[in-house]
Amino acid sequence: MYSEYGLFIDGKWQNASDKKTFPVINPATEEIIGEVPSATPEDLEHALESARKGFDTWKRTPAWDRAVVLRKASVLIHERIEEIARVMVTETGKPLAEARGETAAAADQFEWYAEETKRIYGQTIEGRTPDVRMSVIYQPVGVCAAFSAWNFPVLLPARKIAAALAAGCSVICKPAGEAPGTLMVLVQALADAGIPSGAVCVVTGKSSLIAEHLIGSSTVRKVSLTGSVPVGKQLLHLCADGVKKVSMELGGHGPAIVFDDADPLAAAKTLATAKFRNCGQVCISPSRFYVHNSIRDVFANAFTDYAKSLTLGLGFDPGVTLGPMANQRGLEHCQALCVDAVDKGGRLLTGGKRAATFQKGYFFEPTVIDNVPEDALIMHQEPFAPIAPITGFDDFDEVMARANALPFGLAGYVFTESLKTATLASEALEVGMVGINEVLLACAEAPFGGVKESGMGREGGSMGILDYLVPKYIKTRLSF
Repeated sequence: MYSEYGLFIDGKWQNASDKKTFPVINPATEEIIGEVPSATPEDLEHALESARKGFDTWKRTPAWDRAVVLRKASVLIHERIEEIARVMVTETGKPLAEARGETAAAADQFEWYAEETKRIYGQTIEGRTPDVRMSVIYQPVGVCAAFSAWNFPVLLPARKIAAALAAGCSVICKPAGEAPGTLMVLVQALADAGIPSGAVCVVTGKSSLIAEHLIGSSTVRKVSLTGSVPVGKQLLHLCADGVKKVSMELGGHGPAIVFDDADPLAAAKTLATAKFRNCGQVCISPSRFYVHNSIRDVFANAFTDYAKSLTLGLGFDPGVTLGPMANQRGLEHCQALCVDAVDKGGRLLTGGKRAATFQKGYFFEPTVIDNVPEDALIMHQEPFAPIAPITGFDDFDEVMARANALPFGLAGYVFTESLKTATLASEALEVGMVGINEVLLACAEAPFGGVKESGMGREGGSMGILDYLVPKYIKTRLSF
């Protein structure tokens, strides 16, 4: 499957210098898809030098010309949706419809940033005396290292690559080992769109080796990660020594608060759709459900009905709405969370175990647990799983305190018919993004990111390009 690809350095696909590889596993069948190069330190040095040269070329490319290339990339990605989606399904097991939608969203990133590259505005500051001029210009930060996760293997790197290229930076991308091929097909589209040699590089292999080598190099001036909180903290430590510019989109544990004036049936269906998307492996997934006690039973029953209606299976099969977990580790994590929640008093409404209908594959039943106590593991550890814990509340201040009690702060959700309640709740939630009667938060034109241990910086929207730019203040005295 990967015979046409590999490491992408100097605008060419190539093997590792020592020819070593590692296997990629299909999570739906547990079979080896193919072998991918495992980069050596020499390969990483080659990529750094390529990216340095690529930056020198790309930063001098006029913004309008950069825009033409990015827009062409968006068009090519749209034209190759089927190809990219099929690689994604094979690597992740997600349903084909979800993979197509993700690929279209990745194309949107390049379309959006094709326009933003022409809108990097500076600032003029009024001088204190007639002979003084002061201004601020924005310049690309330099070579960037981008690390992305496996759950959205084309959208996550697209957010980083599109913004970096729009700013005039070059970027070295390291995809997750579970799904490297999806990024490779995306980067081929960029190459075909006219991205100059070295402006985009791809390296695969041992994550710790690659991170330490790239971040330890003075060539890299910006690091972007989408990943877990523990990995984010490790990379932040590495970045500190070189004082690198950093953006981090880390884990979340999204509280969904359903107030007593909300329609419990509509809220349950909307939230359940979001919860079970991508088998629950979504960083902004609603994952703690606080439902007013007056409507909790109706909500829980409707949520359970939706979970039971889902069809587990292979992503290419018609009618499949839920794929597997990404790996055996995730499957074991699911089981542990369910056992703990039930042992501590939670009431299992459906699911709770590995799907018995599949002899192979990391399939876990969509699960709903009611009356989950606050001390259950699933209420304070990011589940990243198709498990929905439901609990009740009576008081506004009480539920806000519980929702904000964790160190995470990525996304939160509020369901209510009251403008006052919606306003107060959205202002009180300690998160970077809030959905009010809405769960589809991510789009190219809006900033994506969190607070607290969920990260720093923003991806997407007009703010997203700022993480790849540095301001330069210039003061001129006309006579001296």
